[in-house]
Amino acid sequence: MCGIIGIQNNEEAATLAYMGLYAQQHRGQEGAGVVSSDGKELHRRMGQGLVSDVFSNPEVFDFLIGNSAIGHVRYSTTGDSDPKNVGPLTFNMGEYSLSIAHNGNLVNIEGIRKQLQEDGALFQTSTDTEIIIHLLAREKGKTLAEKLGKVLQKIEGAYSLILLSPHEIIAARDPHGIRPFCMGKLRDTIVFASETCALDLLGAEYVRDVNPGEMIVANDDGFYSQSFTEPEEPKHCIFEYIYFSRPDSQIFGKNVDKMRRAFGRKLSKEHQEEKGDIVISVPDSSNTCALGYSQESGVKHEIGLIRNHYVGRTFIFPSQRLRDISVRLKFNTVKGVLKDKEVIIIDDSIVRGTTLLKLAKLIRESGAKKVHVRISSPPVKHPCFYGMDFPTVDELAAGNRTEKEIQEMIDVDSLGYLSLDGTIESTSQRKSKFCTACFSGDYPIQNKGENDKEVSKVPSCT
Repeated sequence: MCGIIGIQNNEEAATLAYMGLYAQQHRGQEGAGVVSSDGKELHRRMGQGLVSDVFSNPEVFDFLIGNSAIGHVRYSTTGDSDPKNVGPLTFNMGEYSLSIAHNGNLVNIEGIRKQLQEDGALFQTSTDTEIIIHLLAREKGKTLAEKLGKVLQKIEGAYSLILLSPHEIIAARDPHGIRPFCMGKLRDTIVFASETCALDLLGAEYVRDVNPGEMIVANDDGFYSQSFTEPEEPKHCIFEYIYFSRPDSQIFGKNVDKMRRAFGRKLSKEHQEEKGDIVISVPDSSNTCALGYSQESGVKHEIGLIRNHYVGRTFIFPSQRLRDISVRLKFNTVKGVLKDKEVIIIDDSIVRGTTLLKLAKLIRESGAKKVHVRISSPPVKHPCFYGMDFPTVDELAAGNRTEKEIQEMIDVDSLGYLSLDGTIESTSQRKSKFCTACFSGDYPIQNKGENDKEVSKVPSCT
């Protein structure tokens, strides 16, 4: 998963791109980068770490000149985190340089990559995004947009793309529209972003989503739109509503906060057997779900867990004792709230189950009488090939376990999930509009292999 941003027609394009990445930091914490264009050359700055780490020196913006820029925050979904894979990736195309930012995962790249290598292609990175550049370099056409349109008909998967050349920005979205992607305006400035929260931070007005199967070309003369293929039936990632997108964003035509409150209310209706004394959330993505659950059930909502927002990714500690303590780096309990209470914990999902196991133990140690877990999504039983970091079936808590076995694994008094039908009903939209593959195993785009992460050997740039 990644966050991308594009700015066209603004003297402070690089600074605006940097700010847009700040708003989308939740979409990737492994690396960040901005590339700007002055109409002749591209100028770049990227590195590993948070946006604030990579752009800690404000003088860097003295070199990121020009009135257009693109940015990228990276969260690798396969393969090792590597500095050379941090986007936006930039390449010499002969007559000009080209930079690309990508959110998504391509699923048909193995054969393409092998053929390109046999034809003499030398790859700078290990990402699927570079495949697009090599195909572009070999494609014929009068314009970059014409060549890109032909290339996009050869790749399959989830992709929201922003390309930057010295003279234009091009935004494109896969025919299923799997990942969110929007367009906004700030006076005469055109903005593309993964989420509308980036537009809000910049003070830009939301115009519309980039449509599935659409390319939008923006330059000094304005912008124009064209379809590079017939749009397929939308298959929006339902997990964007459940977990990944910020609650203040609008994606797929709906407000994320509103969806999560609806998930919480539906979860309460489906599980009325345990009332409990208080409802708490696993912050932060479950906060609004817990509010919806509390409002529907009548059980008092309390703040029982405090999250440390200044903790980045933590390494794996060598001893079990330190691994047990490590959860306290990210969470601590409010003992006065939890003591002698029957607690209902609301979380958005269970992937591996390790965090909930530790949190349940912490809550018990804080004096809770009973611990009930309610999950505002169905069991995650299948890997994702379109940009979410869901591991192999064997690593998933629900991959080969029953609900009762998961309850025993995380050591809680009861466990309840929101049903798939309940999840879809909460959106007030058609089931066919969403990709629910991680829950149902119904993949809208077939991967070239079995449903196991091992078939996706090329790291995504997302």
